[in-house]
Order: sequence, then C-alpha cells, then structure tokens
Amino acid sequence: MDSFTIQTRKRNEFVEITEQVRQTLASSGVREGFGVVYCPHTTAAITINENADPDVVHDMLLWFERSVPKDQPGFRHGEGNSDSHIKASLVGSSATVLAEEGRLVLGRWQGVYFCEFDGPRKRTVQVKWIGDSGTSE
Repeated sequence: MDSFTIQTRKRNEFVEITEQVRQTLASSGVREGFGVVYCPHTTAAITINENADPDVVHDMLLWFERSVPKDQPGFRHGEGNSDSHIKASLVGSSATVLAEEGRLVLGRWQGVYFCEFDGPRKRTVQVKWIGDSGTSE
C-alpha cells in the first residue's frame, strides 16, 4: 500500500489527485489490475468526476453547501461538523480505478478527487494496487 498527504486550504474543497494516484501505480509495478483509492477520514471523501471544466467542481460544492448546510437546526454532534460527516458519507470513502498496460484507466474528461468537507487540514490518501506485474518468471 502507498500513501500521500494533501494540505487542503478551504472548509469545502475538491483537490484533484489524479497525478499522485498515477505515481502510486508507477511505483507499484502493477501493469494490469485495479487500485482502491481510500480516504481514512470521516469528514472527507474520494470521487471520480470531470476534470476538464472547473465549473463542475464549483457546481458540486454549491449543491453540497445548499443541500447540507453547516448550521442546520437540530444537528447535535458536539464538534459542529455534522454537515461534513454527511457530505463525506454521501460521496464515499473510496473509489476503484483500473490499470491497463501500466497506465491509469480513466475516461477522457475524468480525474480523481479528494473531497474536503472539514478543512483546512492535512489529510492522508491511501492507495492499494492489486494485479499482475506482467513479468513472467
């Protein structure tokens, strides 16, 4: 398993991590297989979405902020970040990505994102690759 850290700068933010995920694939030696990109934090998440138009990320963040506002009446969690836990659960803690011929398989407009919902913070992403190295012994 490989891991890397991210320093987020805002309370709610999507950070593209596609290149870091590619680097973990290159260092893993896996040529054909899959990887799990995992976030070990309860107020952050991982997703795959469009990386060509930044308005997509803007619109997603706007939807989350409107749909699950921070100061929702009735929230009881003592840390004041109930909205962050809900947003993280809606997105999910991991994404599965494929590897083919040693390259990350993504659609033309896709990127891998770390989704921060309780920042700014220093965060960790873990990636586990499973597959064939393509070498025969």
